[in-house]
Amino acid sequence: MSHFAHVPRVPGDPILGLLDAFRADPNPAKLDLGVGVYKDAQGLTPILRTVKRAEQYLVEHETTKSYVGGHGDALFAARLCELVLGSDSRLLSSQRADASQTPGGTGALRLAADFIARCLPGRGVWLSDPTWPIHESLFAAAGVQVAYYPYVGADNHLDVEAMLAALQHIPHGDVVLLHACCHNPTGFDLAWNDWLRVLEVVKRRELLPLIDFAYQGFGDGLEEDARAVRLFAENLPELLITSSCSKNFGLYRDRVGALIVCAGSAAKLADVRSQLAFLARNLWSTPPAHGAEVVATILGDPELKALWLEELDAMRARIAGLRLDLVDALRPHGLAERFAHLAIQRGMFSYTGLSPEQVRRLRDEHSVYLVGSGRANMAGIDAQRLDELARAIASVCA
Repeated sequence: MSHFAHVPRVPGDPILGLLDAFRADPNPAKLDLGVGVYKDAQGLTPILRTVKRAEQYLVEHETTKSYVGGHGDALFAARLCELVLGSDSRLLSSQRADASQTPGGTGALRLAADFIARCLPGRGVWLSDPTWPIHESLFAAAGVQVAYYPYVGADNHLDVEAMLAALQHIPHGDVVLLHACCHNPTGFDLAWNDWLRVLEVVKRRELLPLIDFAYQGFGDGLEEDARAVRLFAENLPELLITSSCSKNFGLYRDRVGALIVCAGSAAKLADVRSQLAFLARNLWSTPPAHGAEVVATILGDPELKALWLEELDAMRARIAGLRLDLVDALRPHGLAERFAHLAIQRGMFSYTGLSPEQVRRLRDEHSVYLVGSGRANMAGIDAQRLDELARAIASVCA
């Protein structure tokens, strides 16, 4: 008897599957623009110097390997809250906001999904169209109904008016997921006036915002990227924020994230956090300590934090420069105007506007790997091969 005889095989994750295909490609000139990790000029995902220094400090000074508790490292939570909400936040001074450490931003999203399912039954979650595919599967796995509001139109440009029109018809009390900056997968971000308009709709419809903040510092700057988050935190009584340290600290495999809750009172915050601890106990019990201690060490040391900001600025500048350089490289092919949107998008990702068939041809004919939707990881571009990449794109656009 086989207990597993009727267990079917499910399709693998399309993005991770793309990585497997890239690794199996024998072409030495292959280019990976699919998987969402930052890469330097050598095509490597580096360990930041500040992370190395913080880890060395921890090797010498760490005194225990005991569990960190259901909400994780309290020092990490305090310093991350200041990074996200601002050190002068009234929510922090009045004890109306706190963070629960999670295994990455994905863990924070799953914890938020389970919280909504358990404590806000019947509430739907509204996602941008398009959005990060994991958003859909996480909320579905938690049993939360998912719906969509338009974000990017058929012309591959941000459609704020369509977004606002849809938000105005979301049922009162539902949850709306918003990308704070560096929208994944499109790279199109709301302007400040757009955020003000979204806030007014959220207030009028009494919606609960869930702000996904996975790329702080990768858009326009550490403080600039937090403006919308802080706007909502200051003007709404309740808010959920998922934060990730994967990109801005380069701690991908260490899985460092948090779910930040902003509540109307310190007492209500304690109520919500009791539920989060209960849910986390059944998900991962307690989160891993190492990466969170690294972040807390960096943010708590003025010298390390200053160096980290320099490294973060350099990563952001490199990606922004690659965007501009690729548009310039496409100019001789008559494609600069068609791909001008690359230069105004923010963060690692870009909705290129390439069709699934063009993406397939890039892979099969040129060993250039993008996600089927046309999403490209701009940080994966090799600056020394921009002309080669531009020729490949031009060949499939002809």
